[in-house]
Amino acid sequence: MKRLLIAFCLLGSALQLNAQVKHVKHIVLIGCDGFGAYAVADAKMPNLKHLMETGSWSLKARCVMPSSSADNWASMLMGAGITEHGYTEWNSKVPEIPSVTTTKYGIFPTIFSVIRDQKPAAKTAAIYSWGGIAPLIEKDAINIVIPGGDAGDDFCVDTTVSVIKREKPLFTFIHVSQPDGVGHNIGHRTPAYYEELQKVDIRIGKIVQAVKDAGIENETIIIVTADHGGINKGHGGKSLDEIQIPWIINGPGIKKNHEIKDVIITYDTAATIAWVFGLKMPQSWRGKPVTDGFN
Repeated sequence: MKRLLIAFCLLGSALQLNAQVKHVKHIVLIGCDGFGAYAVADAKMPNLKHLMETGSWSLKARCVMPSSSADNWASMLMGAGITEHGYTEWNSKVPEIPSVTTTKYGIFPTIFSVIRDQKPAAKTAAIYSWGGIAPLIEKDAINIVIPGGDAGDDFCVDTTVSVIKREKPLFTFIHVSQPDGVGHNIGHRTPAYYEELQKVDIRIGKIVQAVKDAGIENETIIIVTADHGGINKGHGGKSLDEIQIPWIINGPGIKKNHEIKDVIITYDTAATIAWVFGLKMPQSWRGKPVTDGFN
């Protein structure tokens, strides 16, 4: 009986490392800088809203505080908050608080190193239009790293389209800088902000189409979210316009036209990705998979 029990426990552990969601071989994470959840209702974003109608979503997901960029991109990719990873400011290049742990890559563990350590043959990609992403990812753990620099969001999206079609990575992360730029220069809740969201939607549509063109639509989950929202011409404060972000997930195994009622914090994104792929999460992570969105 004792041997049987041990064997059962070992089998259970092995099953945990298998993919939690059948048929999913790819995840694309689209991160839109400064995209407040408040804007979704009135925004003309047919591609995004189609993902919502055919997937699961929340407009009450929250970023970590402060509602700024680097600390939230870190939290999203690192599965933990600022107390753990230590990046506390909008443009943190190193942790202002020493990270509670670091990997062999020299920083707090991200979803990229978790994938690399447990699926060493898997292909991953990171494409980003803001240079502030660079210090927050383990480049040596990623196969394809492409900073957009001054080339902008369209370059990053077109590059992502090419990467998805050519390489079909297990995990692709793309960061786009808008609508944050318009939010800072002209203001949130302005006509210009909503006009910019139409361009963001076109970019989202291109990525969705790339997944279809690559022939992997039926085995790909797409997640769309943001680092923070904004108010007037800034962010970093405590208003819901700044704190609440959209969180949309679409693909095989996902409930359709389903509003997720569970609490979502941005660090749950990395945890969800790890869970889908059947990966063991680092003990230092605090995120939980958003299972309410799954069948």
